[in-house]
Amino acid sequence: MLFAALSIETERAITGIEIVSEFPEVFPDDVPGLPPMRDVEFSIDLVPGAGSVSVAPYRMAPAELVELKTQIEDLLGKQMVRPSVSPWGAPVLLVKKKDGGARLCVDYQQLNKLTIKNKYPLPRINDLMDQLRGASIFSKIDLRSGYHQIRVKESDIRRLLLGLGYYQRFI
Repeated sequence: MLFAALSIETERAITGIEIVSEFPEVFPDDVPGLPPMRDVEFSIDLVPGAGSVSVAPYRMAPAELVELKTQIEDLLGKQMVRPSVSPWGAPVLLVKKKDGGARLCVDYQQLNKLTIKNKYPLPRINDLMDQLRGASIFSKIDLRSGYHQIRVKESDIRRLLLGLGYYQRFI
């Protein structure tokens, strides 16, 4: 099940929509935990001969460390991360959100350099527009915690180590 996000601006507008009222569990205030097992898992394909990468954590102000620990504890409680001693590691940083909160981000730049790049052509805009011809209803959905919607392949979890005591991501 994918969880849709409700922004403060639209929350009032969609509470009157019948389907939202009928299925409130699809529109939670927070993602409750790991997504269910599915046929698809995120995998990290590395270039041949790639070794592990570990980058030192970024410096943080004391207030940022408190916020980071709070967010890590929340992810631990939801079983989205677990303590780890993997040789892989990526630094974390907090990015200010529009609502004043902080978004936990992991800098996987060094890991990205070791991954096999997806190579497929982007669709042409004219082809996309042709596919929409005749359509009169369009919808948009914003996933809450979008990176927490798909599980990581078990063998690749060790590569997604995030800093501050080192935790592995499952999502």
